[in-house]
Amino acid sequence: MPKSTKQKYRYSICCKQKVVEEIRTGLSVTEVSLKYGIKGGNTVRNWVRRYGYPGMLNEVIYVKMKKETEELKALHKEVERLKIALADKAMAYDALEILLEEAGIDQESLKKNIGCRSFGVVTKKGGGV
Repeated sequence: MPKSTKQKYRYSICCKQKVVEEIRTGLSVTEVSLKYGIKGGNTVRNWVRRYGYPGMLNEVIYVKMKKETEELKALHKEVERLKIALADKAMAYDALEILLEEAGIDQESLKKNIGCRSFGVVTKKGGGV
């Protein structure tokens, strides 16, 4: 039986680094493979992963844990809830403005009168807290 006639090619580290450097300067993986006669689809890509720097192959890797994903979903729900609450308050404010306008109450004088009092803050005279 005849042995396999497939040839194996061995490339030196210097050659691999030169190929990666040419990719770094702007040539594509396909162009470099054709230029040097390198066969095998992933050969040059493996060299870039080994001897290049991250991002040379334009690969984006996302590493997320289940806890992070759940936390992100919870934050999105909270944002939506707050948006709805803000919209409700804005509508209530607009309705109050319309009501005051129809009643003929001047908003500026009302703001001045309300602004005199400090609601919810209790202060004691005589140095107490």
